[in-house]
Amino acid sequence: MPSIDIDEESDRYLAFAADIAGLTKGQVVARLVREARARAEARAGETGAGDEPSAVQVYADYAGHRTFASFVPGPGRIEITSGPLAGSVFKTPSQAAREIVKHYNPEVSPHRNGWSFFLIAETAAPLQTLRHR
Repeated sequence: MPSIDIDEESDRYLAFAADIAGLTKGQVVARLVREARARAEARAGETGAGDEPSAVQVYADYAGHRTFASFVPGPGRIEITSGPLAGSVFKTPSQAAREIVKHYNPEVSPHRNGWSFFLIAETAAPLQTLRHR
């Protein structure tokens, strides 16, 4: 199996990210590579005019858990990519936010505005900044 050498500080950061995401360190690296490749391809204009818009990587922090997801502009759907809800697809950011809240804290009202609940991974800006683009 291939391996990479990294310094101790990077290994601690990678272990921290893996713990938050509920993944192995290798899965975190693979995800980062996939996301970087997808961003590079989107910038290079490799999608055709009729294709669905490129997904934007987002995350939400709730009850001490970070949940990663992909936001697909146009339809506005959220596809959860990490944690116990990984693989779930929601029609709106708010629907996804409610399910995250229900999962981690079922005793509280799950009503949330998903546009402010999710942050863009690349910039940490609220998803709301992409709402009307």
